[in-house]
Amino acid sequence: MTRAISLHDVSKAYTRGVRVVDRLSLDIAPGEFLVLLGPSGCGKSTVLRMIAGLEDIDEGRLFLDGEYGNELPPSDRDMAMVFQNFALYPSMTSRDNIGFPLRIESPGADPAPRVDATARMLGIEDLLDRFPAQLSGGERQRVAMGRAIARHPSAFLMDEPLSNLDAKLRNRLRAEISQLTRELGVTTVYVTHDQSEAMSLGDRVAVLRGGVLQQVGTPRAVYSLPSNVFVAAFIGTPRINLLRGLVRAPLDGAMTISLGKQFLRLPEPLSLDHQLLRVQQGREVIVGLRSEAVRIAKPSAARTGEVALTGLVEHLEFQGHEVLVHFDTGSRPAVVPDLEAPRPRPERPARRRRRGGTVLHRLRERAGALSTGPAAAPAPPGQPDPAPASAEPRVPGDLIVRTTPDIRLRHGMQVPLLVDLAHLFVFDQNGERICPNPARLPDLEE
Repeated sequence: MTRAISLHDVSKAYTRGVRVVDRLSLDIAPGEFLVLLGPSGCGKSTVLRMIAGLEDIDEGRLFLDGEYGNELPPSDRDMAMVFQNFALYPSMTSRDNIGFPLRIESPGADPAPRVDATARMLGIEDLLDRFPAQLSGGERQRVAMGRAIARHPSAFLMDEPLSNLDAKLRNRLRAEISQLTRELGVTTVYVTHDQSEAMSLGDRVAVLRGGVLQQVGTPRAVYSLPSNVFVAAFIGTPRINLLRGLVRAPLDGAMTISLGKQFLRLPEPLSLDHQLLRVQQGREVIVGLRSEAVRIAKPSAARTGEVALTGLVEHLEFQGHEVLVHFDTGSRPAVVPDLEAPRPRPERPARRRRRGGTVLHRLRERAGALSTGPAAAPAPPGQPDPAPASAEPRVPGDLIVRTTPDIRLRHGMQVPLLVDLAHLFVFDQNGERICPNPARLPDLEE
């Protein structure tokens, strides 16, 4: 039997009343594979632990198969959890580790048939008599998964189960997890900070930041129509190009988005999405372009809806099947850590400075002041943007373009580019998407 899970305005706070999960509402259908995706500290593991009953819910309601479940003990929820650190008993063999929860649930029953059946399913029959110290990381994770599968639970809760493994083994186990959960048809909630895992595993992906749900949808929908800057920047490899733009919409001329030294001229007649940008006249916006939205070609080869730019090659990343080209287009990259936030950062109460404080005390106060300072501040006109302390290290260029390895480029070459405006994202100063129009979602299956 599989299980439906519903969270209604669920919140959780720890110290100082700061909410690590803030009014989260989410419905998980029976048999669905839902991925909770977000950076470290965004509250995704806390959500998982509240579903499992390992954390109390401060506010809101949890429903399991439509029944109120806030006060239900973990042992009565019929869920199995797979942890990041395997959590195997070192003094037990793999057989005993897999059979341990079965012996707890049914002390008089023989767990051997279910242990053997689970081992065959996972292909670990030859590991049953080994101890955890005699297993590799991948083998330990399979045993940990076997312990969860053998119980025949109504839901799997997986907390970053692959993060301690090497890349090749992660890819292999990712495929095995996908196949197993599909065969078993059990509701699965999977926590990860790896967007590649989320996109390849989940039926739906729920993106969190700062304890707030940013967007939930199919992997394709979340990638194709991000609701805000954070979702757009967090999902996709390489990261989406985010540039500062200025909308110019004269009554007697073509509408353009200035990117600094160059501009994007919106083709006429304007599409509905581009017409809605007129209300941003004279305002700064954030322009988002995925690497596949730009191609290397001359203006004479432009297709309908493509406009020309030029870029100076600053860096080349050879990936084998493709090349990522970093261009300098004279644009201003958008550094938006604060704009991506779902809500203002809570201010810490001011501390009174103690007279004669120790050096360690003064260092702690200084570190606290630095950590709560502004993450980014706009530079005065005509001056370069400051590099915020919390921003990622600067990468060469301001525009990354994906191309085939047969195109020969070299550092310092001036290259013509064509931008497909059908894949143009525009976000307002608060980081919310305004183009494509959020009120009109296209059919992604067409």
